[in-house]
Amino acid sequence: MNITVLTKHEMEQVITMREVIEGDKEALALYSAGSSEIPLRANLAIKKYEGNSLYMPGYAEEARALGIKIVSVYPHNAEKGLTAVPAAMVLLNAETGEIKALMDGTFLTQLRTGAAAGAATDLLAREDSRIFALIGSGGQAEMQLEAVLTVRPIREVRVFSPTAAHRDAFVQRMQAKFGTKYAVKITAVESADEAVTGADIITAVTVAQQPVFDGSKVKPGAHINGMGSYTPEMQELPENILQRAGKIYLDTRDGVLHEAGDFLTPMQAGHFCADCITGELGELVLKKTAGRSNPEEITVFKSTGTAVLDIVVAQKIYERAIEKGIGTAITL
Repeated sequence: MNITVLTKHEMEQVITMREVIEGDKEALALYSAGSSEIPLRANLAIKKYEGNSLYMPGYAEEARALGIKIVSVYPHNAEKGLTAVPAAMVLLNAETGEIKALMDGTFLTQLRTGAAAGAATDLLAREDSRIFALIGSGGQAEMQLEAVLTVRPIREVRVFSPTAAHRDAFVQRMQAKFGTKYAVKITAVESADEAVTGADIITAVTVAQQPVFDGSKVKPGAHINGMGSYTPEMQELPENILQRAGKIYLDTRDGVLHEAGDFLTPMQAGHFCADCITGELGELVLKKTAGRSNPEEITVFKSTGTAVLDIVVAQKIYERAIEKGIGTAITL
């Protein structure tokens, strides 16, 4: 069995953010069309070490994509100098069932998750969006930033997260990396209110258990991406922004309505109902539902993550790596 091993650096060499955004659109369209097999992820609690181990399998025939992503969430790893969310992507040959590639699952998660927000922003945000508010400066934040910069001519980015030193360091790195490339000014701000007031696009990428911004501060016409929370206990989006939104899209109904506290909490309180959801983003790609209807409409996209993004993007990365002769070949 011949296996291609791909590092983060090698993955970056073979695919661009724009290509991943289009790959995410394709993946979500396949999911919404019923052309993929994506079970809900299995989550094993490793109580002795206060960790969780998640298994995300999937198959999309049209994309020739079959695989499983293994992700662990071990908060105490940071104390050992290790990543808190280690992950690996295992890609299989759909015809033979043999493993054909192993790749950095942590980077793949960051890449496809950022691109999902990029896809939603591309489809729903106003074309004249110039101000972007990013709430969160952790491991997912860089790709969230790059994706929005890829699809809209942003001129000002405001970054807020609770730890000043962390957000300041993040802003310094991002200004150096993206400032000249996108002609954008990236600054740290002292509060979520300062970040979101007047912003055209807002992305929250946190693991907060309480809403991270005030929905009443969001201006008409804004687009919001909720990208961080992924369990019933987490809730980064305020319920009043769901109530104010004219269109609400999800990556998958199955995932969000089983796992996202952003929706489950207000639904349980009787403050929101599933009928208020416009549809899945893949349905918008397929033109089965309507997008933004006017410049003043607030739009929302919520993602909890889905293996269809992993397998489709991983397959594209693998194909490009093989074409370019990039990666390390091993034989088992």
